[in-house]
Amino acid sequence: MQKLLFLCSQNRRRSLTAEKIFNGYQNCKAYSAGTESNARVKVTAGMLGWADIIFCMEKKHVRRIKEKYADEIREKKVVCLNIPDVYENMDKELQEILMSSVEEYID
Repeated sequence: MQKLLFLCSQNRRRSLTAEKIFNGYQNCKAYSAGTESNARVKVTAGMLGWADIIFCMEKKHVRRIKEKYADEIREKKVVCLNIPDVYENMDKELQEILMSSVEEYID
């Protein structure tokens, strides 16, 4: 089972949508979190340690986890999807972008 972690700022739209799409998809387990202090679910060292692949929606999310959790992600595959914060939760276009962007990384 491949373990996927999706990160955005607030964990309300982009990463939450990704979790809903990929949890259970092709034997994947997916979780999501946010990098901001007021995120719905805030990323933790434990989450980062659990994940096989960490998907960040923007470069700022990669930077934040590198600054705060360098040790936890040192051996991890971290992918920046470059998806801007312009979509609503479960937006059809967002779902299509996520599928086309993430699918190549799934075993």
